[in-house]
Amino acid sequence: MVQHFLLAATACAVASLPGPAAAQDVQPSIADLQRQIDELKATIAELKAQRAPAAPATLAATPPAPSPAPVQVAQAPAPPPSPAAGKTAERPRAWYDRLTLRGYTQLRLNEIVSGDRNAPAGRSRLRSVHDAGIGDNSNFTFRRIRLILQGDVSDRISLYFQPDFATNVSNQVGGERREGFGQLRDAYVDAFLDRERTFRLRFGQSKVPFGWENMQSSSNRLTLDRSDGINSAVPSERDLGIVAYYTPPAVDRIWDRLIADGQKLFGNYGAFGIGAFNGQGTNRTETNDGLMTVAMATWPFELDALGPAFRGQVLEVGGAALRNRVQPEIRPSGVSPVSYADERVGFHAILYPQPFGLQAEWNWGRGPEFDPVLGSIVTRRLNGGYVQGMARVRRSPLGPFMPYARWQRYRGGWKALTNAPRLETDEWELGIEFQPIPPIELTLAWSRMERREADERRDGRAEGNLIRTQLQWNY
Repeated sequence: MVQHFLLAATACAVASLPGPAAAQDVQPSIADLQRQIDELKATIAELKAQRAPAAPATLAATPPAPSPAPVQVAQAPAPPPSPAAGKTAERPRAWYDRLTLRGYTQLRLNEIVSGDRNAPAGRSRLRSVHDAGIGDNSNFTFRRIRLILQGDVSDRISLYFQPDFATNVSNQVGGERREGFGQLRDAYVDAFLDRERTFRLRFGQSKVPFGWENMQSSSNRLTLDRSDGINSAVPSERDLGIVAYYTPPAVDRIWDRLIADGQKLFGNYGAFGIGAFNGQGTNRTETNDGLMTVAMATWPFELDALGPAFRGQVLEVGGAALRNRVQPEIRPSGVSPVSYADERVGFHAILYPQPFGLQAEWNWGRGPEFDPVLGSIVTRRLNGGYVQGMARVRRSPLGPFMPYARWQRYRGGWKALTNAPRLETDEWELGIEFQPIPPIELTLAWSRMERREADERRDGRAEGNLIRTQLQWNY
């Protein structure tokens, strides 16, 4: 462009020169013209250097030339990014990028070393309502195969989905049982009512807030099974409904510290919870217009003020209440046309092991129970729970481990089975959980059981000693 401008100026100057007759007078004028051209070149070069960062604007302001030369805009230094431009460059993650997939599997081996492995018709055998792998001619079994899909779909909405692939079904061929079927466990969505996420509403199939160990995940529980007394309130722990949770920031802070310390918590189900559910149980069709209502409260207390011996210790206490009417399944098939009162209250207390701890729960109430004299289901009193001691060793050649001892007792009906049979349970369990590497947990336990089999057609109690093992891997 500069070259074309200089040629045009030169042409104009030459055109204004006089003819040959005045050649001697032209020479000084040509010298002056050359000097002016040189000054003009210097001025243009200086302007270009000063206005180089604004090259696009200079081009727009310059009148178009007949044959414009190519402009190398890339050579101009880019202006520094502003803070606003940096923020817009961070694209928010899509909802599907916020989801996580995890799970765990439990492989068990139970061996009845002495006792009533089998029994004549009408007499109880050594069996458990929690583990179908306890019985005659039983070896390896899958207790749980869980996959969990969860995450935040927005700042105020999160979802949770969990199936189990270790479920069995019966009556396939002449009553034969088949293993490894999938079943829905959890499917719910949380709606947070405030930015701090202290209030939440949960919609769908989820855990019923009754019983501390009922709320605790099986992947996180120390003992192999839940106790009969506490689990009898909500067998399988879940139902379909709506529940509201509230967790004060002070409680959340304590639970976060315990989680960072590696303690086995029951999960953040709120310091306070209140809900309404169908009341028939997990994956069962609702059979009446009534709702099961439930409320639970739990609060952790830091014990540092009691002295150096209690530094870091936390004691958590709480209670729950449940009110329901339920219609159990009856023999030979179908659902009872009569609904029975199902009401109870309970309490819990946990001193987290640092390094020694205690845990206890108990509940009282009434519920459906089969009466063999009347030959029908009636409403009867019930009570039961457990007391457990445990210790925690953080380092050893075999990795961290936790020994424990638990005693449990229950007297009452089991509403989740046909005809709501009566259970009479007394059991001692001594065990130890090893964690050689973070994804692997190995539990070894000895159990002394005295149980009435959960079948109203069998009478008496079976006794025996068992060796139980479980390998759990997390992923």
